[in-house]
Amino acid sequence: MPVADGLVTWVHLICSSIWVGGSIFIAAVAVPVLRVHVQSLDERVGMMVRIGRQFNKVTVPAFGILMATGIYNARAFAADPGALTESTYGVILLIKMILVLATVGAYAVHIKILNSDMERRILSGNAGSVYVQSVRSKIIHLGRMMVGLSIAILLLAALLDSGGI
Repeated sequence: MPVADGLVTWVHLICSSIWVGGSIFIAAVAVPVLRVHVQSLDERVGMMVRIGRQFNKVTVPAFGILMATGIYNARAFAADPGALTESTYGVILLIKMILVLATVGAYAVHIKILNSDMERRILSGNAGSVYVQSVRSKIIHLGRMMVGLSIAILLLAALLDSGGI
């Protein structure tokens, strides 16, 4: 079983790198480049919609796999869920699980705000500048929240790997 567990951990780390690294790349590289090279707010938001669509093709499956491998890694607690509150390791794992659920929730709100109809309106130029600005503001806040949550989840993962606090 150690080889299988090692492979699951490896897949978990790869998917985590895709999700978190991709999110940080968008915030730290793609957005600043677009700010400099695309002057129109409507065009910039349209470009982010296109980037987001491509991003989702890679990261949504990675996030799903990340959750599945996380559940597999936490399987020892399935027999005794009460153990999540009886040890430092369990408490850290429980906090991590709550932050993962918060990330899923934030992502769901993001998808609800930027649905297919909204994407079409933005890409066709029929959304209106005030509305685009409103959507952009909400998406920025949600994006920052998801990056912050993801980084906190990585910290908790590192603490779990080291055996807890």
